[in-house]
Amino acid sequence: MSHAVALDSGLVVAGHGRHYIVETPNGERIVCHPRGKKSACVVGDRVRWQVTGDEGVIEHVEPRRNLLFRQDEWKTKSFAANLDRLLVLVAVEPQFSESQLTRALIAAESAGIAADIVLNKTDLPGADAARERLAPYTAMGHRVLELSLKGRPDESREVLRPLLHGQATLVLGPSGTGKSTLINLLVPDAQAQVGEISQALNSGRHTTTTTQWYWMDAAREDALIDSPGFQEFGLRQIAAPELASYMADFKPYLGECRFHNCSHRHEPGCAVLQAVEAGKISPSRYRIYDELWDELSAPPKY
Repeated sequence: MSHAVALDSGLVVAGHGRHYIVETPNGERIVCHPRGKKSACVVGDRVRWQVTGDEGVIEHVEPRRNLLFRQDEWKTKSFAANLDRLLVLVAVEPQFSESQLTRALIAAESAGIAADIVLNKTDLPGADAARERLAPYTAMGHRVLELSLKGRPDESREVLRPLLHGQATLVLGPSGTGKSTLINLLVPDAQAQVGEISQALNSGRHTTTTTQWYWMDAAREDALIDSPGFQEFGLRQIAAPELASYMADFKPYLGECRFHNCSHRHEPGCAVLQAVEAGKISPSRYRIYDELWDELSAPPKY
């Protein structure tokens, strides 16, 4: 089908309500609205759009490589699309929730996105205890980067920059973990970028209530995406029987159980339960699996 009008390509770098900011390949940014009622764009989407007056209309969203989102019983919240990496930020203080960390890693695994963990504030006294809680994650192959973003900013920058080069990386973490410190460390003009975007969207909000895309370099090769904080991370998009296949420490035992449809909860001859007994899967990880299974197999409370 030939279009009468040639559509421009662009990248969605922010959104608020039904207003999006689309960046053109030469770096210009334009406020755009989706065509029709549905506003199905997320930050990181590649879109085709056309100019109308001094704004634009998004006509088409290109197919996504991936989409990171969370889903509870009532709604789905998308973080961003077309990501190369997820950086899950936890800190020595306040003590992090292992359940939230696990949920974020499962969501990334199910979306096919590489995930690393950053342990911040390692200069604080509780660092050893935090390290110990993260030991199972290191053992199952996750990279855990130990940093002190405020205490040793230059060193932190040197560790992160090469890792994030040429990629679109989403930073996820509860408030108080140092997310804005990390953004400001890697994106020198982050505040200015937030200001410009909230002005363009007339949202008047400088706090991260929406997901925002930042370029870390003038060549626009290295991107950091900041996401709003959240209290709960629902995984309703995943069926309970699929859960174990997204948990790296459970994977080696899948297919070894006596029953092919084993739930790894009570069946005899279960290789996962044997691994827990043998200390190869940590009790806290198994407890989270058990809770998640209950949550994902519970009928909706409509």
